[in-house]
Amino acid sequence: MRKILLFAILVFAAATTYAQILTPAVDSITMRDGKKLAADIYLPDTSGGQTYPTVLIQTPYNRLWYRFSLPLIGTAIGTSPFAFVILDWRCFYGSAAACVTTPDRGADGYDAVEWIATQSWSDGQVATWGPSALGRVQYMTAKKNPPHLVCAVPLVAGPQYSYQEYFPGGVARDEYIDQLDDLGFGMSGVLYANPHHNMLWSYSEATNFYPDSIQIPLLMIGGWYDHNTVVMLDFFDAIRTSSPAAVRDKHKLLMGPWVHGGHGAAYVGSDSAGQLSYPMAAGMSDSLAMRFLKYYLLGDTNGYDTLSTIINFQLGANDWQYIENWPQSGFAETNLYLHENMTLLDNIQAGSSAGKQITYDPRDPSPTVGGPTLRADMVQGPYDQSPTVESRGDILVFTSPELESDATVQGYPKVVLYVKSDCKDTDFAARLTDVYPDGRSMLLVDGIRRARFREGFTTSDTTFMNDSSTVYQVEIELNPTSHTFLAGHRIRLDITSSNYPRFNNNMNDGGAMYIAGDTAIAHNTIMCDAVYPSHLVLPLDIFSISVEENPEQSIFVYPNPCQNELLVSIPAEMHSKTIFISVFDAAGKKINAKSSAEGNIVTINTASLAAGLYTIQLQCDIQSFTVTFFKK
Repeated sequence: MRKILLFAILVFAAATTYAQILTPAVDSITMRDGKKLAADIYLPDTSGGQTYPTVLIQTPYNRLWYRFSLPLIGTAIGTSPFAFVILDWRCFYGSAAACVTTPDRGADGYDAVEWIATQSWSDGQVATWGPSALGRVQYMTAKKNPPHLVCAVPLVAGPQYSYQEYFPGGVARDEYIDQLDDLGFGMSGVLYANPHHNMLWSYSEATNFYPDSIQIPLLMIGGWYDHNTVVMLDFFDAIRTSSPAAVRDKHKLLMGPWVHGGHGAAYVGSDSAGQLSYPMAAGMSDSLAMRFLKYYLLGDTNGYDTLSTIINFQLGANDWQYIENWPQSGFAETNLYLHENMTLLDNIQAGSSAGKQITYDPRDPSPTVGGPTLRADMVQGPYDQSPTVESRGDILVFTSPELESDATVQGYPKVVLYVKSDCKDTDFAARLTDVYPDGRSMLLVDGIRRARFREGFTTSDTTFMNDSSTVYQVEIELNPTSHTFLAGHRIRLDITSSNYPRFNNNMNDGGAMYIAGDTAIAHNTIMCDAVYPSHLVLPLDIFSISVEENPEQSIFVYPNPCQNELLVSIPAEMHSKTIFISVFDAAGKKINAKSSAEGNIVTINTASLAAGLYTIQLQCDIQSFTVTFFKK
């Protein structure tokens, strides 16, 4: 069904440009084993014997789609400074007949580059371009070092096949693996059969990380909402220090506010991602790629060589930064602690034995809404978590006070939780969001950790939670981000025990993974006190965040989640003041809720409220305070 959906999307995209259909020369390129790969060749005007540098694109997604629109130049091939060769991968579409058991895609790329260099219309220079799988194959080709390959532009891709790519935190990325199967890669059998880090993964990681083999300049292009940010940043850092000295200073990285693409309206270089718009980023990836290609293939003196090593889009602030290193200097890991009253503060909660419980039923997991997804029936990028995710009863939502000044993040956030559970195994998932003044809780990055893998990912590392009274430490790595929380916004951390189908939902029984079986309901507790201070770690410009340091000035609400009534403690500075109390739902709509006061405690009748997330605001003539709560 998902494959059909993807096909329908492609057909629609093709139909919109049908009037511009291109008619390439159709040829085949003979590989070293004698088998032939299907190729479409697009040539500018060669009537006077002109020769051109060539952009090679190798795709597993059917070369025929490019007949509706060429990348980088649209459809104006007649005036293009480059020829284009679009090649079907061995085993796919027009090259299906050339299939072998273990294709060497780097060798096929080498042979294609060298074939192009011998053609009468070629000036002997070849570059490669393409996103995702079309990006990964460029690294494989470059590793083989074909003599006529000049430069490459891989988008949203790295060369790695790593355990953490498919099992982040020890949890299978179900929707990602599903989509890879639907696209014809058929990897699920091998992946689900190797859920621990073992010799297979060690071999794969060692053989697919080769920065010292990259002997041509790369322009790597990525998106902060893509699922490949980690592999791209890791490989870019490596080629800057390990590729040959003659080329290592020529590599550049462009990171924009983009999703992976492949379906939907957003893609690398678009003016939107998820529910947010970024008009200042529209077309940047193509324009920079053309500038790169013209510099290296045509010798244009266009100033590409004078650009900074990294061009970074700072989310939130929504501006381009021309920098030499990412993250920049001046960022330090800053702890924001989870408090029992559902706040995020830079001080540790006083006292001990303070914990918040969530119930996780594998038959009704917390749903994935946006994020770095790939499956064609799912949305990608930043989406508001409040209507669907934060309104459920299986979540803990911790929110900072309103920021008095901008808080800038660059780096790799993580979450350190101290937890208890009545199950031997369960998962702990985290979503970091930016809460806008209008109440939207926009997803930035997420992560997960399977409890059995809290000490590592090999079989020997596996350890279960055998005592429901014991507190265990679980660390969740979040994807890297470059984001500014603006003044007036809030930082939010959502904690659940699932995020499905982005991640496999744990059956909680401690048994074999990724097979059918019974499920158990888990009752998981997140500790948030001085003894077990669960916290969010943000790589912050530490001079730009302002959160309340005195916990006595915060509103305390209990029980949270509540059922029929909620008790609200009045901050000391509001004592003896006339206080106005307002309750708002997750959409920011004011709710009528009866309240009564006794001493410095306000009781709010919540019996008539629907289940979900709410915000209480206390206001007097000197200041106001807000805090969130959940109605079960």
